[in-house]
Amino acid sequence: MASSDLRAELKCSVCLNIYTDPVTLTCGHNFCRVCIDRVLDTQEGSGDFFCPLCRKRFRSRPALHRNITLQNIAETFLSAQPDREESGVFCTHCVDSPVPAVRSCLHCEVSLCDKHLRVHKKSPEHVLCDPTLSMESRKCSVHKKILEYYCTEDDTCVCKFCVTGEHRGHQVETLDEASEKKKETLRNVLQKHLTKREETEERVQSLQEHRRKVEEEAAGDTERVTVLFRDLRRRLEDLEKRALREISERAERISISIVDFIWDLEIKKEELSMKMRRIEELCNMTDPLTVLQESDTGDLCDTEDGDNEDRERHEELLHDGGGLGVAGVLHTGLSDIITEVNVYFHIQGAADILLDGNTASNDLQISDDRKTVSKSNRKQNYPKTPERFQQWRQVMSSQSFSSGRHYWEVDVGGSDEWKVGMCYPSIERREWEESLIGNNRKSWGLYWNGNDYCVIHDSKMTLLPPNPPSNRVRIDLDYEAGRISFYDLCDPIRHLHTFTSTFTEPLHAGLCVWRGCIKICGGRGEMRHHRDSQ
Repeated sequence: MASSDLRAELKCSVCLNIYTDPVTLTCGHNFCRVCIDRVLDTQEGSGDFFCPLCRKRFRSRPALHRNITLQNIAETFLSAQPDREESGVFCTHCVDSPVPAVRSCLHCEVSLCDKHLRVHKKSPEHVLCDPTLSMESRKCSVHKKILEYYCTEDDTCVCKFCVTGEHRGHQVETLDEASEKKKETLRNVLQKHLTKREETEERVQSLQEHRRKVEEEAAGDTERVTVLFRDLRRRLEDLEKRALREISERAERISISIVDFIWDLEIKKEELSMKMRRIEELCNMTDPLTVLQESDTGDLCDTEDGDNEDRERHEELLHDGGGLGVAGVLHTGLSDIITEVNVYFHIQGAADILLDGNTASNDLQISDDRKTVSKSNRKQNYPKTPERFQQWRQVMSSQSFSSGRHYWEVDVGGSDEWKVGMCYPSIERREWEESLIGNNRKSWGLYWNGNDYCVIHDSKMTLLPPNPPSNRVRIDLDYEAGRISFYDLCDPIRHLHTFTSTFTEPLHAGLCVWRGCIKICGGRGEMRHHRDSQ
């Protein structure tokens, strides 16, 4: 391994320096003992500790295990590296051969090795620092004196002459004091970044988990659809055979009846022909006695024999088209197939929503069938009860839903400003803002004011694309999944928005009307729109 690669492997991820007294967490990551102690100190009081690298959580402060092997490797690496590779600074006094410097004196502007450092003057004006080639950067550009202080008002490092000169009266601190304050600020920022990164990681994990669930649901739905359509094709083929068999059998039955009736009519036609010939013979006779003594003239003159029965039978056969019976077969068969689809995907009929007049505000009128709510031109003088909305033209359903999947539809064509949605029974009924559907955490609404189309929850409004709504909308509820979805029942059906939450109470339908009227559509068993959107 190259020296640069090994150096990268031996760097602490916190201080970015070669490990000093390295320790290991149970997750396997290594840090300098001082570095990880400082990080864990910043996590005190948060309830959890976690690794800065992999974010593994620890319920209590983790034990630090000294990594002797890693320490030996780090020490061996450092001993094998010339100091000049660390700093690139050499002793000023060692002129015969370059010797790496261990300290620099800013007063003398020299760098010193161990030997020359021991004999260097220790007077106060001599300021030692880590080996450096840029001594000028550590001195005041004006007075050429060592930078010893930090001016907090001008955010700059200054020398002692600056303090009594142009920075007179300014708040100054020693470099160590200012440095520690800045480090503390940076540690706080680091903690915030760590917290933010943790939150971001949690969001990533939740989205990955959601994606996994979506993929699992998609795989399950794909399998169910594949099996369902295989079964549907088989059942449709069977239904086709039954329908074709019904057509063939009915056509055969009618054909046999027609053939039998034609045979009977042919016989009667022959009998009539015989009677006609006999009558013609009698009419051609010249002997009156013979004509009068003809004994069967009664039968010959009977023209009504079986006419009514033949006429009825004829009409019956003419109006029996043969295809009417197949409609029953198809209707029954298709109904069974649709029922199977509904069971397969747990589709329920539209909920039979009825409005609760005890919750309606005094500005609303409820129809007798409790399906339509209208804005009233006069006060209704309803009794003032805790259940009734006092501030807004709102009403709730008498039914509530605390489990399962349900949907309901509303005809909104009679109003140009309305809101529909769902709410908890504990929603405020009296306060102005808190009682409006969508303006609190206890309700979710879809709103149209004639210009804007939006959804709202907890007073947070989300504008929808500016397509005018159709006259019919639908609200879907999946209680266990925590989803309320809104659809515009145009052609094709348009999904508007889905709220996700963890429901803590039963949910009621909620309607708000500013002008005109809106009407709840249908009830259980009305499946057309629901099937179309699946």
